[in-house]
Order: sequence, then structure tokens, then C-alpha cells
Amino acid sequence: YNVRPLSFPYQCLCVALLCLFDWSAAQISYSVSEEVDKGTFVGNLAKDLNLNVQELESRGLRIVSGHSKRYFDGNLKTGVLFVNERIDREELCPNTCSLPLEAIVNSPLNLYRFEVNVVDINDNSPSFRSPKTYLNVSESAFPGERFPLDSAYDADIGANSVKSYKLSPNQHFSLDVQSGGEQSVSAELVLQKALDREKQPVIQLTLTAVDGGNPPRSGTSLIIINVEDVNDNIPIFSKPLYKARIPENKPPGSSVIMVQAKDSDEGLNGEIVYSFINQNTDNSIDAFAIHSVTGEITVKGVVDHETNNAFEIRVQAKDKGHKPRASHCKVLVEITDVNDNPPEISVTSLVNVVKEDASLGTMVGLITIIDNDAGKNGAVQVKILDSVPFTIKSSYNNHYSLVVDGPLDRESSSQYNVTIAATDEGTPPLSSTSVITVHVSDVNDNAPRFSEPVINVYVKENSPVGDVMYKMSANDPDSDENNKMTYSLLDKRLFVLSSVNINSDTGDIVSLQSFNYEDIKTFQFKVQATDSGVPPLSSNVTVNVFILDENDNSPGILAPYSEHGSVNTENIPYSAEAGYFVAKIRAVDSDSGYNALLSYHISEPKGTNLFRIGTSTGELRTKRRMSDNDQKTHPLVVLVSDNGEPSLSATVSIDVVVVESTGEIQTQYRNVPGKEESFSDLNLYLLIAIASVSVIFFLSLISLIAVKCHRIDDSFRRYSAPMITTHPDGSWSYSKSTQQYDVCFTNRQSFKLSVNGGVCVSVCE
Repeated sequence: YNVRPLSFPYQCLCVALLCLFDWSAAQISYSVSEEVDKGTFVGNLAKDLNLNVQELESRGLRIVSGHSKRYFDGNLKTGVLFVNERIDREELCPNTCSLPLEAIVNSPLNLYRFEVNVVDINDNSPSFRSPKTYLNVSESAFPGERFPLDSAYDADIGANSVKSYKLSPNQHFSLDVQSGGEQSVSAELVLQKALDREKQPVIQLTLTAVDGGNPPRSGTSLIIINVEDVNDNIPIFSKPLYKARIPENKPPGSSVIMVQAKDSDEGLNGEIVYSFINQNTDNSIDAFAIHSVTGEITVKGVVDHETNNAFEIRVQAKDKGHKPRASHCKVLVEITDVNDNPPEISVTSLVNVVKEDASLGTMVGLITIIDNDAGKNGAVQVKILDSVPFTIKSSYNNHYSLVVDGPLDRESSSQYNVTIAATDEGTPPLSSTSVITVHVSDVNDNAPRFSEPVINVYVKENSPVGDVMYKMSANDPDSDENNKMTYSLLDKRLFVLSSVNINSDTGDIVSLQSFNYEDIKTFQFKVQATDSGVPPLSSNVTVNVFILDENDNSPGILAPYSEHGSVNTENIPYSAEAGYFVAKIRAVDSDSGYNALLSYHISEPKGTNLFRIGTSTGELRTKRRMSDNDQKTHPLVVLVSDNGEPSLSATVSIDVVVVESTGEIQTQYRNVPGKEESFSDLNLYLLIAIASVSVIFFLSLISLIAVKCHRIDDSFRRYSAPMITTHPDGSWSYSKSTQQYDVCFTNRQSFKLSVNGGVCVSVCE
């Protein structure tokens, strides 16, 4: 397959680098000859990259190169790198050809870099630029004169390039081949014997170029040597110096001047050819052309007064004699100016930042405007196109100053794009614009601002000490230090200072104690935000903290009352029908809302299905009639759970004893009907307590309304009152829930009273 691996020293060097640096993508190099067949083996990529062959397909091995053609690919089953497209080294790279490639695998993603050197083969023959080469050699030439020949070109490189030249046998010329080390091989004809035009006017030789390939390839060129007659007169110009003047940007083909020379010889020896002499210091040959027969000089390229306002051209007049003879003259071409250059605006000095309180006339930058044209074409008028608080003033010559011409406000505009226009006085006038960006720096002219004058914060009761209750955030339109704010508490009350603290840098309000909703429901304080400007500016905000109820109180059993660890006993007759009232469980929860909503359940032992309890009423009743198989004593455990998250519960134990006669049942329990129609002593006490609390509440409410009407301030208060729940069967339960009363005040000294989102009563003066 003509694959050439790295030599042993280079292999050792690669191994050493891998050991020293543990690179996962060490440089691997392969070699393959150009023009090899598709599928040709290049190298074992999996082995060289230390990849598991069994994982190549699952990891999606891909070969990536920077070429449009995919010359190489990898076999996912064997890990072999092979040729995927026909490779033509001469098409890819003119010299040494090394293709950088990348192998990419996934899971995990890795990238390995390597290169493939495309080895040249001798697939191109040497060729000459022209199949024929013409040389004019005077018959008066002396033996030993040399005539350089065009070199042959071979697209191959190295040993496959041109290595030697051969000349067909003849009696007049020999071939001198020079191979100068790193230089290409060249050849010269050497005259060995004097020429005689009358005997042989034309000599044809065959020059053969041979490359160093194996087998070698060759190419030929026919050398035609015309033996010229002796020419003993030179052309003479009409004058040694010609002068011309043209405007710049004259179109190509325009005439500049015509030179003229005469030759006293006849025939070809008297026919003159005009040409330029390249002096290597002038670009006149690129700008002008000369007619070889008439001697007319015309514009060929771009003539620019600003680049070169004058050209000095050397013209040669050469006859066509057997041994051409030539003479020279000088042509001076002056380029006149036209208005073809717009003014160039450059900022030579610019103040990066201007304070927003900068005074009028403060210099912002220095501007230089240059027009390369001359006279009026280079005279410039400058102005500012935008409506900005700046103006431009002339300093001297083509230098200008950009100064402040109006008030600046960084908060309205932190930067200005000043468009400067410069127009020359040419015909037609030309202009250019430049945009200068001026940044405005901040001064402390804005106090911090809170989004709202009052902030409501809601905190769950029993929250851990140190919790962040709220993150204060004030906005300051200023920047940098003027925008850096510190926060502090303005309220110095002991309760506030012992309840909350604020982080002066972040604005985090942190609790210093765990709040209990049953003790305190709301409190208020003020926070001040102060910036770091000089002088500092500040603003305040009122913070209302509302404590949210948590389910932190378990239900309390009110009836039947029992000492801790004791069991209540209830008697029922054996003849009790289904639905017979056994007892009523009464419980209360100190929480509010759903946290105080209670439900009742029986935790009965297995096999007991004689009793049921009302989930919301707590009434314990029989489910069916007694049977002889039922036990005489039924121990029951009633579970009372609230509706909080998580739910809390309490239990009460009741032993239900089945007796034969109703006379054995205690009177206080047997007189309880299916529906309770009268209140017990406990109910009476509860009603008195509820009535007292209600009176106190309404008195407090009336006092609060009076105070608020005097202050004419928008606020609200919330109060809690016991709640009694009446059930459909006439029974009732007590819980310490919260009624929410919202009192709203307006500037017209009116208020609204809303109870738990229900009826809202408006009172106005």
C-alpha cells in the first residue's frame, strides 16, 4: 500500500512526549502515497490512540478534516484509518503535503489530532512554458557567449522534480546545467563555434528536461535560433527629454505624449521597437504603457496626485537588426490635482469620561482633519450633525477641539455618539463623517428609591431564628459608589430591635426570634437605604410584618373529661337499636382556620364493627343491634385530628359496657337524645366566654375606628375571636380560630369593615 510510517527516532520522541505530559491527543503521523486506491490502509488508528475497538461503533468514531472532500475515514469495526477519496497531492498542496485530521469519539467526548503526510509519486512529466523557444543570436557573437533558457516546470517535488537537462547534438552550441543546491536546476546555451548566417540562418535544437523519478519522466522544448545580421547603427531620439502634464484619475487609454526616434539602418536593422526600462524604483510601468511601433505613451493604471505627483519614465528605442541596438530618453509626466479625496477625520486625543456636572466649555477631545488634495480641494469646513450638548471649535490649521456646550445627565444618557462632518471646498465638494463616543460619568445626584412606600412581609410562625424574612432592594439611578447602598433600621423600639435585624450590605431582613401567631400577629418598622456618594443620599420605606399561623397546637379534648391515662366508661343496653347514641366527643384547637378544623375517627381493634362516630360532630353511635357473639365490653380509642399540614391529633379512650337492663345505665348519659336540645353547663360557660370576647372585640374596633379617623391613615388590623361551630343535629364544638376583620380608611374619613371576606359595611361622614 506504499504506507510509510514514522522513522524510529520520531517514534521514540512521540513516546517520550506521551510519558512526560500524558497527553490524550499526542501528535500521530501517518504517510500514504498519492493516487492510491480507495480503501487503502493508512494506519491502525484505534491501536495508536489506545481506543477500545469494541466501543468505536457505539462511541461514534468520526474523522474530521478541513477539506471539502473526505479523503480519509475510519472503520468503526476495526479502528483502521483508510483512504476514502482519490488523493492528488498536486491538487491539495504545491509543496510538502501534510493533512491535519481529527478523530472525534463520544461518551465521553474526546478529540484526537493526527496528521497524514501525502507522499509524492512521479506522476507528472516536466513541461516548458512554451513548446518553442526563439533566440536571436548575431552572427558576430563570439564563442563562449551564454544564452539563458527557460526552466522546465514539474508539478512533482523532491526527487521527482526536474534534475537535469539534455541538448540535442549540434556543432555550434553546448549546454551548461547549473544545480545550485537549494536552487532549481537551470540551463544555459554556450556558443562553441562562430555562426555564419549565410550558411545556416536558422538552427533548431531540442532541449530535454529529465526528472529524478523512477522511472524518470521527461519533457522537451524546441529551441529555434535565428542568426542575425550585423547591425552597426543605433536609433536616435528627436530630443533627450520629453515633458507632459495630465490631471490625476485620467482614464486608462488616454494619450500622454508621443516619443520618436530614427535609425539610419535599412530593413529590420532600421525598424524601431519602443519599450519602458524598469528602474525598480518607480511604478511608472504600472501606470503607463507605450505603443511599441508608434512610441505613443498612454495611461494604463491609476495615476494619483496624492500618491505620486510626477513620474520619470525611461524609454528605450531598439532596432530589429540581427544584433539589436538601442538608445534611451527620459520622459517627465506631471500629475495635476483634482478633488478626489474626502477629508480624513482622526481623533488625536479623547477624554474617556466626562462628569455629568461638567461646566460649559470643558474640552472633551482633540480632532485632526486632513484633506490630501491641494488648494481649495483641501480646504475643509467642520460641523456637528447631531443635536448633542457638544460643539466643535477650531484651534489652529487643521486642528479642532470638541467641548461641552450644554448640561449633561448620565441618568438620561450615559453616552453620546457625536457625528462630526467635514466638507471640502472642491468642485464638486466631498465630505466624510466620523462618530465619536463620549461617555458621561456619574455624580451622586439621585437618592435611592424603593419600589413601594410600604412593603408587606409575611412570616410563618415558629420560623427558625436567623431566617431571611425579606430582601430589601432599593434602586439608585446613579452608578459605581453612588449606586452602592447600605441598609439600616430607623425604628429604635426595643421590640423591633430584638425581633429583626438587617444586613447593611445585602438588605436581608433576618429574624432574631421565633414568632408565635397566638402572641403577635403583626408589627411595623422603617428601613432606610443610604448610598455611598459624597454627600450620601437616603430614602425610607415602611415594612409591615404579618405572622402567618402554623399548625403547632394539637387538639384538646374537652369532653368526656378524663385524667391522664384514665379510661372513660359508657354503658349501653343490650337491646340498643342501630344508631343508638353512646357519647359525644368535644375537642378544641388553639390554631385558626384549617389548622383548627377537627375530624373524629375511631381507632377500633380488629373485628369490632359495632360503633361509628360522626367525622365532624364527634357523636359516637351504634352501627347495628347487639348479637350474642358480641363482647360485653368494647374498649374504643377515638382519634381527634386537625386539618393542618402536617396534621396533629389527640386521643381519648372509652370503654363501652353492654348491660342487660336500661336501669343500670347512668342517668346523665341516658337522657341524651339523638339531637341535643339543651346546653350543658360547659356550653353555658363557653357562650359566656364568647360573648365577653365579642363585646371586648367590638369595643376595641370602635376605639380603633375613632383613632384612625383622627389620623386619616390607611391601615388595617386583624383580631382573633373564638369560633363556635353548630352542627345539623344541634350539637356544637368550640375552636380558637381567627376571624379576620379588615378596617380600611380613606381621606374622606370613611371606613369599611370586612369580616373574613364576607359582608363589607361602609361608613362615611
